[in-house]
Amino acid sequence: MKRLDIYIINQFIRNIATIMAALIAIYLLIDFVEKYDNFMEKGKPLGMVFKFFFLNIPFILEQMGPVCILLAGVISLGILNHSNELIALKACGIPLRRIITPIVMAGAVASLLLLGMSQFVLPKTMAVTNRIWIEEVKGKVPLGIFRNGRYYYRGKNGFFSFVRPDPKQDIFYSFSFASWDDNYHLTRLIAAEQAVWQDNSWRLAMGQVQTSLDAKDFKTEIFKQRRFDFAEQPSDFFVPEYYSKELSLTGLFLDAKHQQTEAEANKAWTEFYGRISYTLLGLPLLLVGLPLLLIVYRRWGRDLSLAIPVSSGLAFVCWGIWGTQQSLAKAGYLSPLFAASSIHLVVGAVGIFLLLREDI
Repeated sequence: MKRLDIYIINQFIRNIATIMAALIAIYLLIDFVEKYDNFMEKGKPLGMVFKFFFLNIPFILEQMGPVCILLAGVISLGILNHSNELIALKACGIPLRRIITPIVMAGAVASLLLLGMSQFVLPKTMAVTNRIWIEEVKGKVPLGIFRNGRYYYRGKNGFFSFVRPDPKQDIFYSFSFASWDDNYHLTRLIAAEQAVWQDNSWRLAMGQVQTSLDAKDFKTEIFKQRRFDFAEQPSDFFVPEYYSKELSLTGLFLDAKHQQTEAEANKAWTEFYGRISYTLLGLPLLLVGLPLLLIVYRRWGRDLSLAIPVSSGLAFVCWGIWGTQQSLAKAGYLSPLFAASSIHLVVGAVGIFLLLREDI
């Protein structure tokens, strides 16, 4: 039986390697056509271009990994069925569950390898590719950071801190601006409950201005509504959008634990559980895809020619449900853990049920 296991696992490895290579090539070709002109317009060397696309491979593998595992398993079983090897094995008294066990185990190992890549490789490559694309090509230097539900930004004349619930709207809460002299002494502190960018000017409401008179004394002014002419406007408050992608799994976990507001903690936990659940999505898809291949062959007499499109459609539907659940979890309508695990449990249970029926 060990020879059978090795034979089936080798089939799986060859298939998943071929599928990954093909999908990576297609993805890079499309991405290259879309982004090459951006590099050339900025006069960037070809070495940087190749470095950017080469370091994008781990990201592509993470995105395509579940589909690759599904297709590799379906094709491996489909080849056994097409060559009548599956019938011969069943005729020898070997049950279906024993035949597909090496495929499922290989899929599980592939998922764990993708999980390890997400922990150790992807954060480093994403940090480099984001820096190249955002700073070198787009020319945007991130001067702001996001920590514990607040944005912090270094301006020309001072430091901003605020809460911005919706990045698409120019409305800020718990707004503050501090300026310092060359000796790092506070010269002015402006704080307001709300700040709005309107008609090309800043309008602050319910706040105060503290101005330094000397090293120890400050003059305080209270205001209800007041205009300010800061050198920066909301479009200058650039914070990298893909900060979570540059974190490892342990980094996402620690980031979620240190969030102080419920909304940000909920979003951070969704990112953490979502990264793990997406990487492991290939295994339940594989459990459903294998019996679907046999069902398609038994009903229509066609195996891979029809099973591959059906499996791809299944992966697309599951991906859509997963994405919807993640959005609901970030909005607070679902528990992050439920949104991450429910589709695995449901799809995996359906797959096991269908496999048991086929094994009767």
